[in-house]
Amino acid sequence: MKSIYLFSILFAALFIAGCSSLQDTTNLTSDEKFAYAMSLFNDEDYEEAVNEFQAIILQYPGSSIIDDAQFYLGETRFRREEFILAAYEYSKLISNMPASEFVKNAQFALAECYYQLSPNYSLDQRYTLKAIEEYQAFIDFFPLDERVNSADQKIKELNEKLALKEFSNAEIYSKMDYSNAAIYYYNNVLDVFHDTKYAPLASYKKILLLLDREKNSEALTEINRFLQKYPDDEHYTEVEKLKSSIETELSASK
Repeated sequence: MKSIYLFSILFAALFIAGCSSLQDTTNLTSDEKFAYAMSLFNDEDYEEAVNEFQAIILQYPGSSIIDDAQFYLGETRFRREEFILAAYEYSKLISNMPASEFVKNAQFALAECYYQLSPNYSLDQRYTLKAIEEYQAFIDFFPLDERVNSADQKIKELNEKLALKEFSNAEIYSKMDYSNAAIYYYNNVLDVFHDTKYAPLASYKKILLLLDREKNSEALTEINRFLQKYPDDEHYTEVEKLKSSIETELSASK
């Protein structure tokens, strides 16, 4: 029923838009005011649309179109690329109007806001983590939605970025000869981001670092894990040879 109602509102918005691009909304009803706000939104007059949607939310808190206004306020912010503000508006709808039919779209849009805010891997990744959290919430609450696959792919992409950050930290510490710190970050990749493309590379680099520090027993443990988990990796044959060499050396020392 709400979709039919919204369609009638949008039709009215088109009619109002045809009459005037800007008008005095003082005496309009809540429905008429929302129709006018939608006409501004559809005309991409986002600055004025923001003002009108905010006015509706303040003036008609008990109206049946309050969730419509809240959602489209978020949409307007998003189209203006004001992603932090858009996230705030979507979050308000989800928290304050959980029964709204817009909650599903707001949840996905909320995740999209943080996805847009996710920076280069070398920078602070708080927004990346928030994007993953919100995409996962969308998957958990709306598992049958057609956008679940997209959300899952975005999570994988963002996890790759987080893994790259940890791997890069390990490489930096390795070059600085801080081997314990380097191994710590290699282990983070292996434990937390084991399903990313950086996991086998982290294992391989950890092996080389341990061998360089003459920690052959620890290296052999990591080699066995590498050979078991990454049989298709490009370094597999090399790691097999390293294992054979270490085992020969350990046997000779006994």
